[in-house]
Amino acid sequence: METPAAPTDNNGVLLDTQPSKRRRKKSVVWEHFTIETVGAGCSRACCNQCKRSFAYITGSRMAGTSHLKRHISLGICPVSRQKNQMTGFKADGTDVPKRRYTRAHASFSFDQDRCSHEIAKMIIMHDYPLHIVEQPGFINFVQSLQPQYNMVSFHTIQDECVAIYHREKQSLLNLITGCPGRISLTVDLWTSNQNLGYVFLKGHFVDSDWNAYSLILNVVMVSSPDSGDTYSQAILTCLSDWHVEGRLFTITLDQSLSNETVIGNLKGLLSVKNPHMLNSQLLIRDCYARVLGRLAQDTLGALSEVIMKVRESVKFVKTSETHEDNFVQLKQQLQVPSTKMLSIDDHTKWDTTYHMLVSACEMKEIFACLDTNDADYKITISLEEWSQVETLCTYVKYLFDAANLVADPACPTANVFFPILSQIQVELMQVAMSEDSFVSSLIRPLYEKFDRYWENCCLVLAIAVIMDPRYKRQFVDFTLSKIYGENAENWIKLVYDGLHELFHEYMMQMLSLPGTLMDEGIIKSDPPEAAEASHEEAADGISEFDIYLSDITGGHQMKSELEQYLDESILAPQGQEFDILGWWKEKSTKFPTLSKMASDVLSIPISTVAADSVFNTEIKRMDSYRTSLGASNIEALICAKDWLRHGPFLEPEPQPLEVSNDIVKVEF
Repeated sequence: METPAAPTDNNGVLLDTQPSKRRRKKSVVWEHFTIETVGAGCSRACCNQCKRSFAYITGSRMAGTSHLKRHISLGICPVSRQKNQMTGFKADGTDVPKRRYTRAHASFSFDQDRCSHEIAKMIIMHDYPLHIVEQPGFINFVQSLQPQYNMVSFHTIQDECVAIYHREKQSLLNLITGCPGRISLTVDLWTSNQNLGYVFLKGHFVDSDWNAYSLILNVVMVSSPDSGDTYSQAILTCLSDWHVEGRLFTITLDQSLSNETVIGNLKGLLSVKNPHMLNSQLLIRDCYARVLGRLAQDTLGALSEVIMKVRESVKFVKTSETHEDNFVQLKQQLQVPSTKMLSIDDHTKWDTTYHMLVSACEMKEIFACLDTNDADYKITISLEEWSQVETLCTYVKYLFDAANLVADPACPTANVFFPILSQIQVELMQVAMSEDSFVSSLIRPLYEKFDRYWENCCLVLAIAVIMDPRYKRQFVDFTLSKIYGENAENWIKLVYDGLHELFHEYMMQMLSLPGTLMDEGIIKSDPPEAAEASHEEAADGISEFDIYLSDITGGHQMKSELEQYLDESILAPQGQEFDILGWWKEKSTKFPTLSKMASDVLSIPISTVAADSVFNTEIKRMDSYRTSLGASNIEALICAKDWLRHGPFLEPEPQPLEVSNDIVKVEF
């Protein structure tokens, strides 16, 4: 009889199956298991509690100890589980086996309150239902991670979520209070199956360190969404809630809210909360993203029958592996150089329809021959229809590219919109006059609708792009001349009158403040005798300010910060990475008044929808679960999610007033 070979590991090294004084087994499982030899070259580990045995060494293979740890630590051992339920410890006083932590984990200590806080944050950040804490599956999952944790109730976790909301709100309130500029609001409406309305109010502002913010401030439930004063009341609630009653700059809303009663009420609100600033022209009546979405839907609807054929063709290929294989084989035979993948569109997102049409057009040759390779394909799309789809895609691409600008979570500043929208205006205007009857009939309605939007927002967008040192007034002059031709002078005058009126309002604010920059010497006048002139209060408007300027200048023309900025050379193109807020931060000592105006103008919101909803075609609805929670809890969960995603909010540090040698002097 041959002697059995000694067990070895995977590298051929002999394994010592007998206890050794020099090599103690270090794993904690050996406090709960005993090794028993059951045959030549075969040893098993026997549980000291339930006496069940497990594989350990068989021939040259070693099973390890992970399964032994699980037997004790996960409560698989019935005897150990029963004792742990009673005492939490083994009968001999030793702890249940635990993983041996490295030094990095050695300082960990269980904290019930912290665990509850993290569960509440998880619920807020991922829109989980509050009653997840009472679901058996989640309870078992948490207990497997930390048996010491006592799962909280629905009401306890709800209170923790509200507490997080209040803590984050206080931090954000401190940030907004410390911001030097004004705040702009967007107004959006969600509905529910109960015919209730939820007004989303989002604040847009720049802090003292020139960081831009775009955050949900309030979610106000309203019983009558169609009421004329609904939105005015919601805005007043928001302004009072955040202590910014006198700092409202602009309001942007969606066209669906823009009936004449609503517009009249909001204009009145702006005239009270934001007097003298462009005579309520800083009310933006329509949302950029939704305008583009409606125009895209209308344009796609003009070819609905042809698009339906394309959609059914794509479905034919994508919903059957056999059909898709036939399609791929035919593509290889025809050597079609397509770079895109076929995809079925989502009717709730217009960009998916655009992508479906673009990819299908690249493979029109394959669809034209598909019936010869797949007898089940019965759809016929003519060459003329394919040509129409390609033409449509050409112009929908303008809208897609423009909408994609706000699909980025990092919302752009207001200066970037004028070049994009003016280019669309020019292209559509030219094509609307096309001699091609199909192109003209397709694009003319699109152009007429877009032109109305362009006229409503042109002033605000033009002022914003003038605040971009890469464009300034020259770009506005050039663009408006291209769009309006002989009538451009009227539009150019409208823009510059508005620009100077806005700047004068900021100058008035600076003069009315105690210890203004002019008093501190930041804005200096020359000749010296001008400094000796008495400063009369300019509280009655621009006329007194003009008299004041006339007195100190002796009738000479003063060159303001605005004029000196406009007279400077245009900044060389900086590419897509140009940080316009950073540029104005550097120039804030040189242009103290104009930079303050620039920070407010550049933070004007053009779109009311979130980045992830830019291409949506459906009206936003509050689900039945959220509506069951009550108005205050809905607001807490929605706002806290937005704040946690963009926070933490650091309170601004007081900045000492610095006087630079690079200060703009008032010139005469």
